[in-house]
Amino acid sequence: MNRIAMICVHSSPLATLGGKETGGMNVYVRELSRELAQRGLQVDIFTRSQNEHSPKVLLWQDGVRIIYLKAGQEKPYHKDRVWKHLPEFCQSLQQFCILNSANYDLIHSHYWLSGWVGLKLARQNALPLLHMFHTLASLKNAATDSLGVSESPVRLQVEKQLVKRTDHILVSSTREKEMITASHGVSPEKITMLPCGVDTDLFQPRSLKQSQANLSIPPKKFILYVGRIDPIKGIDVLIKAMGLVKARLGQRDSLHLLVIGGDLTHAAQSRHSELNKLKCLTKSLQLDDTVTFLGAQPQDVLPYYYSAAEACVLPSRYESFGMVALEAMACGTPVIVTTAGGISAIIKDGQTGFLVPEEDETALAQSILRLVYNNPSKKHLSTNVRNRAMEFTWNSIANQVYSLYGSLIHSFPLVISANQ
Repeated sequence: MNRIAMICVHSSPLATLGGKETGGMNVYVRELSRELAQRGLQVDIFTRSQNEHSPKVLLWQDGVRIIYLKAGQEKPYHKDRVWKHLPEFCQSLQQFCILNSANYDLIHSHYWLSGWVGLKLARQNALPLLHMFHTLASLKNAATDSLGVSESPVRLQVEKQLVKRTDHILVSSTREKEMITASHGVSPEKITMLPCGVDTDLFQPRSLKQSQANLSIPPKKFILYVGRIDPIKGIDVLIKAMGLVKARLGQRDSLHLLVIGGDLTHAAQSRHSELNKLKCLTKSLQLDDTVTFLGAQPQDVLPYYYSAAEACVLPSRYESFGMVALEAMACGTPVIVTTAGGISAIIKDGQTGFLVPEEDETALAQSILRLVYNNPSKKHLSTNVRNRAMEFTWNSIANQVYSLYGSLIHSFPLVISANQ
């Protein structure tokens, strides 16, 4: 049996989604590992321990273990502090392998912090390294330059090293592939472009009546944002767009925005937090009766929100892919996304969603009005988006990752799953 070391240092794949350090990457690692185990692989996911009293080895699924390693204090802290504890993480991982006689055939690392660990271990043990950045510092910096937000020089340097020294790179959008090849002189053959997947069993259409009953929300028209509360997500642009929508509609109709994500506890809402800034913006635009912040929600509840929504909006300034849009589409819900999101490549404007330029609240407001109030073929659009999402099941994505593993591991038995 081939064994895969899946490295996801700063955040466990089982962490609650919608928090500051959690999002699409957590879902990606979790669902991909589950599918790979069904193909006969043993997958060990290595992540940082955030609770000294929790078990250090968790058998999560048949063939999938989650191994929590010490790297600094065993409590939650910001991912930017993880960097200085990476040597300890490496040492903990090596000790685990020695004590448990654990040998691996390939290392698959996620995000730049994990890439640094993966590269070090791969070179020490002569193992192939497959790396997925999930987001790139150079693209993030370009997107947030006007906000005065930038990634650390250390991250930029590590990502350059990874591009040059890793055996193969996995990206979720053509934009990232083009950027890496153009900026670093890397051969396109070293990079595989593969979109993210979606659980089409969990994310499927629910009736409006069923959704409203499960959510206990008033029967009002609403659009939906789901994701982290972060400047790069462009939530401020969406709130400004809602101001334009409200002005256009006047009193004849009302459309609400539900924002899912973030921590609504008092301790998390500091005066300088992004959530507080967004609430202040909402108040200044007199949208307190229009915009509601719901905080993070359980994933098994999200299909009801998606199904009840008029649309799901991703107003991102930069998004490596945009997995929540795919989840909404699987529920038959139309999406509006910026062209800065990787998922824009799989959306045909007007047929499987709507595309708008990033940071353009006017264009976003027009698309919202067009979709919700001037769209006679909305039922047909819902069928289109569901059918498009069905092309990106985790089964299909895992088959392609499995084949990629096979090209990197000489002794790999190439067996493709035909499930689904």
